[in-house]
Amino acid sequence: MVLLKAEGIRKSFFKGKTEIPVVRGVNVSIEAGEMIAITGSSGVGKSTLLHILGTLEKPNAGRILFGPKQQDISKLSEKGLSQFRNKALGFVFQFHYLLPEFSALENVMMPALIAGHPRAPSEKQARELLEFVGLGHRLEHRPSELSGGEQQRVSIARAVILRPKLLLADELTGNLDSVNSANVMDLLVNLNKSMGVSILLVTHDLGLAAKMHRVLKMKDGTFVD
Repeated sequence: MVLLKAEGIRKSFFKGKTEIPVVRGVNVSIEAGEMIAITGSSGVGKSTLLHILGTLEKPNAGRILFGPKQQDISKLSEKGLSQFRNKALGFVFQFHYLLPEFSALENVMMPALIAGHPRAPSEKQARELLEFVGLGHRLEHRPSELSGGEQQRVSIARAVILRPKLLLADELTGNLDSVNSANVMDLLVNLNKSMGVSILLVTHDLGLAAKMHRVLKMKDGTFVD
């Protein structure tokens, strides 16, 4: 089943009156349960495309269809997009953006609490997720007390607490050493197998890309063979 289908996605930025095309007519489909890596040199439009597919940026042209009914989410209002993101998508970035004043457990719980879920089951689920990512012994530690790899695992747990259908990740191993990168790779595969979450990631890490079901290479704003 197709989870997400993007058609004719284009995005340009402007410097004065000069148009700078970044994404040039991209078409892509993601199946439910599929893991896809987008690779390519810096500046070819990978992150911009990821942000568009995650509705964090709007394209200049094209549309994005999502779910079994292939809803055109390109037409949603800002409020509708926010609700859609909270319900259907999870995000992990190169920089973890954990809240420094809260513990690992509280950081993972936060999306559920913001969504209005009761505290007790949210805490239980956050504990289970931190156990799953190997941090059951670090529940009360704040981000400053965690290593870079541990912080990234907390951010992954936070991204999936609302059980998103699609997890989008942008260079999530970019700041990690080889050991922690390998741990994150294995974690993503385990999440895909255990939760069925689809994964779309942008990476320069060819080892991580090789763990995915498909690898799409970008060049000059579009996919190439």
